[in-house]
Amino acid sequence: MTRQDKFGNNILPVIDQLFRLAFSITKNKGDAEDVVQDVLFNVWKKKAEWENIENMEAYCFRSTRNMALDKLALKENSWEEIPENYDYPAPGEDIHRKIEVDEQMNLLEKWVENLPEKQQTIFRLREVEELSYKEIAIILSISEEQVKVNLFRLRRKLKEYFDSI
Repeated sequence: MTRQDKFGNNILPVIDQLFRLAFSITKNKGDAEDVVQDVLFNVWKKKAEWENIENMEAYCFRSTRNMALDKLALKENSWEEIPENYDYPAPGEDIHRKIEVDEQMNLLEKWVENLPEKQQTIFRLREVEELSYKEIAIILSISEEQVKVNLFRLRRKLKEYFDSI
């Protein structure tokens, strides 16, 4: 199998997931796209070392997470960009239900943002990207048991949070 085939078969299928992870950290579409592009470029540059990388997908997720956190740290003290356009309801969609769901999603996002960075990542990789415990453990270099314990505690805290509001 050629390097191009390996890249196409192992890395390109997870680009959307890498973007969502980067976006969930940076909260900016352009920054997330830049992060994913940089990750793909760096992975391609290291093609001679691919044989030494046990799990290419996990390597890409870890690289994406680290680059997104770096980009976020650099932008922390800079001007914030204007938020992207509001997602207006489709014709016939119940606007009251849309507002309610948007409000719940905003509350959830605020709750997640107040978590420690490691817990944010675990929550997003499991609940948004639907990765397995094993995949998350590999990406974060922790045990599967630590992933399960963190998720159990996060879900309990989330339930308590929504029960209190």
